[in-house]
Amino acid sequence: MSLINVIALLITLAALFSYVNAKWIRLPTTIGLLLISLLASLGIIASSHLGLEFETTAHHILAGIDFNETLMNGMLSALLFAGALHVKLEELAKQKWVVAVLASVGVVASTFMVGFAAWYLFGWLGLEIPLMYCLLFGSLIAPTDPIAVLSILKSVGAPKSLETKIAGESLFNDGVAVVVFLVLLGFVGSGHGDGTAELSAGSVLALFVTEAIGGAAFGFLIGYATYRMLASIDNYQVEILLTLALVLGGYATAMALHISGPIAVVVAGLLIGNSGRQFAMSTRTREHLDTFWELVDEILNAVLFVLIGLEVLILTFQPQYLWAGLIMIPVTLLVRFISVGIPITLLKRTRSFSPRVVRILTWGGLRGGISIALALSLPAGSEREAILVITYVIVVFSIVVQGLTVGKLVSKGT
Repeated sequence: MSLINVIALLITLAALFSYVNAKWIRLPTTIGLLLISLLASLGIIASSHLGLEFETTAHHILAGIDFNETLMNGMLSALLFAGALHVKLEELAKQKWVVAVLASVGVVASTFMVGFAAWYLFGWLGLEIPLMYCLLFGSLIAPTDPIAVLSILKSVGAPKSLETKIAGESLFNDGVAVVVFLVLLGFVGSGHGDGTAELSAGSVLALFVTEAIGGAAFGFLIGYATYRMLASIDNYQVEILLTLALVLGGYATAMALHISGPIAVVVAGLLIGNSGRQFAMSTRTREHLDTFWELVDEILNAVLFVLIGLEVLILTFQPQYLWAGLIMIPVTLLVRFISVGIPITLLKRTRSFSPRVVRILTWGGLRGGISIALALSLPAGSEREAILVITYVIVVFSIVVQGLTVGKLVSKGT
């Protein structure tokens, strides 16, 4: 199937599923789309027992879609920019220490806690997965997805400070987690995937600094250049096109330079969303820009969650993998509670927090498409198949169960 036909199919399914959800089911859009896609996938699987060839056709179509390439080098840049565009720097500055600690120390700590716990538990279940792959699993399951939970927080009237914490942490921990994942993946690619090689602290730190700090600096550079261009004209069509070039061209250039594209796009988005909106755009341009990026955000999220639901058709569900996924759900939640709880407990000495903030950040830290995309980028083999299914189980539980219940938790604490 050609690329244009694949895009047409995905957008058509996203539109139809969105209609069904809006008309009858009325769940939050992302959760509704995932559930409908999962049900459609299970229906396709069941149809094979009736002698129909729908599963074979669907498997063939999905096998031709590189989920990792589609998300990491396609959708992610636009999704991160659209999210950063509406984060107020003034609010983010008030939460800078919380966001910085959770998106850096929290991600690294989570990676190693989940990784070592997984190594022990996988071995107990009879899954022979090397330590380095377990650490890779810890890094890919660390990033949280703000998309599904932010709309819920707004609907129940959550404090603005809480929204900023979740949005800011999620935007930056995506980039940091990807950097940590790539660092660890480099050791697997160099033949040290058995976990016996010692990690060089110097090389890891140098690569991390290059990716993260380099991405932030590059993001500021391209964001400022775009800001100056926006300030020199008043033509909303051209200005929107400039932001689109900033996102797609900037992300591609950052990746080619081997620096963090996600962090670059987030920094550029914060600059354009604040200084750019205030000093470089007319009211008309701001309205059109907001409408454009909100629409892009909605369309890409709809397609993404439909894809996540359909991915079940190409996974290998062995009992051991499913058990491992179910066991790792409470483990990842416990690690999230620890990695969020300790920093916030320490920071409470100097600042105030919303009631139940640790519980809300723990339960509201939903996992999403980035985790699945990173799992799909692992080298082919039995380790990849196991980690992919385990990740999928955690992501589906996170989006459906946590996503549907976090609103009640927030409303009780506000």
